[in-house]
Amino acid sequence: MKLIRFGEIGQEKPGLLLPDGTSIDASGFGEDYTEQFFATDGLTRLKAWASSNAATAPKIPAGVRLGSAIARPSKIVCVGLNYIDHAKETGAKIPEEPILFYKSTTALCGPNDDLIIPKNSVKTDWEVELGVVIGKKASYVEEANALDYVAGYVLHNDYSEREFQIERGGQWMKGKGCDTFAPLGPFLATKEEISDVHNLRLWLTVNGKTFQDGNTSNLIFKIPFLVSYISQFMTLLPGDVISTGTPAGVGLGFNPPIYLKPGDVVELGIDGLGSSKQTAKAFV
Repeated sequence: MKLIRFGEIGQEKPGLLLPDGTSIDASGFGEDYTEQFFATDGLTRLKAWASSNAATAPKIPAGVRLGSAIARPSKIVCVGLNYIDHAKETGAKIPEEPILFYKSTTALCGPNDDLIIPKNSVKTDWEVELGVVIGKKASYVEEANALDYVAGYVLHNDYSEREFQIERGGQWMKGKGCDTFAPLGPFLATKEEISDVHNLRLWLTVNGKTFQDGNTSNLIFKIPFLVSYISQFMTLLPGDVISTGTPAGVGLGFNPPIYLKPGDVVELGIDGLGSSKQTAKAFV
């Protein structure tokens, strides 16, 4: 299945993207895609509902705003420097263990919402990433069983303000959690939709020029290892998101660096997970 959420900000409703490309309103199912939904085997129940009701459910009109593909999770855990080419372009050492940091859940937004460049920002950057959505409570999970805890996958742009992140002291999260810095979607694809999560092309353009063009086959730490590893340090709750890192081509990696300015248009996508587009606007 492909799960979507649609409607005005703060008033999103659940929906489904059907195999023929039709989007339907799943409000009749009676639940949003929350922690409780995933924790109570919501995907199985939603599939049963869809088999009986998809043909008669209201269709979603074209052009309706899409929200984040899942309702606000308890946490967004990000993995830094998880592609060798990205670590090299930033001058960083290849990590021996995953580098973890949090992204604020208030950064979450719809896949095509505007990117708001933060107040006083001069170094807002882009990062196309594969997001992993947790399907059930995970604590001290064995790597061999880790994918049993995954509900599906989603496209994520891990926007970053590099001055806040690198030059202002403390931890990276200063540059990661600004409002609109986590567009998620257009949809959550359940596991069976993706035949090989470790062989997906991911790409990003700015104003039509390609800056990132990578493949998840180049992840340093693979998905099962990441789920297992992170679960040794914290309990992952249903609906939580693990953002798995970005390939080379971020603005920071160029000489001189390239950063976003108002009016820039960022487009990105991952095989099987659709594409999204954000227009940069200044904070007012």
